[in-house]
Amino acid sequence: MKLGLEVLLEDKKSLELLKNSNVGLVAHPASVLPNLYHTMDVLSDVGVNLTCLFGPQHGIRGEKQDNMIESDDFTDPKLGVPTFSLYGQVRRPTVEMMDHFDILLFDLQDVGCRIYTFLTTLFYLIEDLSGTGKSLWVLDRPNPAGRPVEGNILKDGFYSFVGGGAVPMRHGLTLAEAAHWFLKGQGFDTDLKVFAMQDYYLDKNHQWGWPDHLPWLNPSPNLPTLSGCRVYPGSVLVEGTHLSEGRGTTRPLEVIGAPMLNPEKLVSEVVRQFEPWTKGVLLRPCYFEPTFHKFQGELCAGVQIHADNCCYQEEAFQPYRFVSAVFHVIHQLHPEFTLFKDPPYEYEEKLLPIEILSGSSFLKSWVEKAGSIAELDSYLRQDEARWVEERQEFLLY
Repeated sequence: MKLGLEVLLEDKKSLELLKNSNVGLVAHPASVLPNLYHTMDVLSDVGVNLTCLFGPQHGIRGEKQDNMIESDDFTDPKLGVPTFSLYGQVRRPTVEMMDHFDILLFDLQDVGCRIYTFLTTLFYLIEDLSGTGKSLWVLDRPNPAGRPVEGNILKDGFYSFVGGGAVPMRHGLTLAEAAHWFLKGQGFDTDLKVFAMQDYYLDKNHQWGWPDHLPWLNPSPNLPTLSGCRVYPGSVLVEGTHLSEGRGTTRPLEVIGAPMLNPEKLVSEVVRQFEPWTKGVLLRPCYFEPTFHKFQGELCAGVQIHADNCCYQEEAFQPYRFVSAVFHVIHQLHPEFTLFKDPPYEYEEKLLPIEILSGSSFLKSWVEKAGSIAELDSYLRQDEARWVEERQEFLLY
């Protein structure tokens, strides 16, 4: 199996063009070859004329631990070229930034979830480069969440930096596939070129899309494990609540909890009431004490979702539904607890965080009125079926 970066490195004609053009690169710490050699260094070594760099959320060095912490521009000490932040003073490239390149290479490791802002950054670049005559080359990488689809499609009125396109929460696309989908759907004339992976398979023998020979590097600081990416399309919803998603622990976004919870009762009630949504992983009542973020220094009780290879069943696990069930049960057991946070969140001042994360107002309403399992399932299935059909023509693997 070869990454898009490796395919580019074997394309002599494309490399020659890069050596004779002004080239920008969007990258982060997980932009590496299987031997962990960074894209920036690889391209520099083969003579590509890198004239600027861009970093997404958490910074090109991946140093911003907490969420919604902006990065500054700086001059790269190794190459001596400007490094621009696309999560700082701006989230879109300015005209001055775009003057530094003719071709922009995009090589980010994504996690296959709508709210992961690398997807929005990609969509913004496609839009902003339209009509400029500049080229965008996407070097494709695996989607560690695989092909499954889950969640409602983002609704009109709920677009934000954590929702830049009308896709479901777990969309099942690689970034190259998503780029083709967005380009065609929005009708932009961006000069887009994709370097697809070679011999890439999405099945159990290949860890559901993550090849055995690839090491795991955090694409962002709080996704330190491959299993965390499998849980993330559900656990990220916790960011819109006053519950802890485990930031400040060694298993962020794989544990959910708060000080007042009884972990055994929480897990037993979720399984009793929402048993179909608890398949494909192991659930463990647990305790944890965050060292930063929500409930810093307080003992929290809750649940850990184990999606390791030994117990994970991709076709069965539905993280969005599972976390929705956790919200439902906690609201039942602790109606006095203010579950959902108020804005602002990710530059949105009016809509509730849970609304821009879930992509509509439905989930919040369903939790608060103690809706049925059939009600939420029916709502989601309608959009999921539509998306499976819509994305079909853009699948490269």
